[in-house]
Amino acid sequence: MGRETVAERLAGKVAIITGTGSGMGRAAALMFAREGAKVVGCDINPAAGATADEVRAAGGEMVSLQPIDLSLQAGAEQLVAFALEHFGGIDVVYNNAAMAYFAFVADMDYDTFNKTQREEVDIIFHLCRAAWPHLIAAGGGSIICIGSTSALKGTPFFAPYTAAKHGMVGLARAMANELGRHSIRVNTVHPAGVKTALTGALKRLDELIATDPNLGPVFMNTLPTSWVDADDISSAVVYLASDESRFVTGTELKVDAGNTNR
Repeated sequence: MGRETVAERLAGKVAIITGTGSGMGRAAALMFAREGAKVVGCDINPAAGATADEVRAAGGEMVSLQPIDLSLQAGAEQLVAFALEHFGGIDVVYNNAAMAYFAFVADMDYDTFNKTQREEVDIIFHLCRAAWPHLIAAGGGSIICIGSTSALKGTPFFAPYTAAKHGMVGLARAMANELGRHSIRVNTVHPAGVKTALTGALKRLDELIATDPNLGPVFMNTLPTSWVDADDISSAVVYLASDESRFVTGTELKVDAGNTNR
């Protein structure tokens, strides 16, 4: 059947999608809009408004706020206020935006390690806290977090990222339990290697392995066997945002080309 979609699966829903300037966030904004959602995008990149222009040119509804730093409470509150100003409510929060820093533990300073936690875990905490009462006021909704296969195992060279993603999964599980009585679902999607700018960091791994062949076996069973398209992740997220998944919460969906089965 290819990539045909069921029309208007998200009709009438207001969806905050973070990190819409590129990669998975941009792909999700386009797909959500095609499915009838009113999209509220944002990015730390000042040039990220181009995605909203693209959505509107295709006939969809999207507003975008940039630059904005969601690792700060004030940034998250500003984004929620922006969504309410334009669309009057919130039904979906897709926590896509994040930033990671990669190195072996012995080579990473604490400030960089801690920065990864702020930009992977705090960023979700602040936005969910800010959106929390408005999701309750809407009578329910869906929160989706982007995890990683690194959240399911210990990946060398990815220690700060791995620690942060494990923490994020714990936060998502706790929120699922706390928010269930309000008909708010919280789920996590675990991609493997997605074709985005962030995965450019893996080029450094190739350089490391080239200079030290002994590192090859260390990474052999941890890196993706194939790359996943951003649209493949967005399709999973649309399902979790839609009413089709109304009994799905506290789950972790792997979109990893079988990477974690090895």
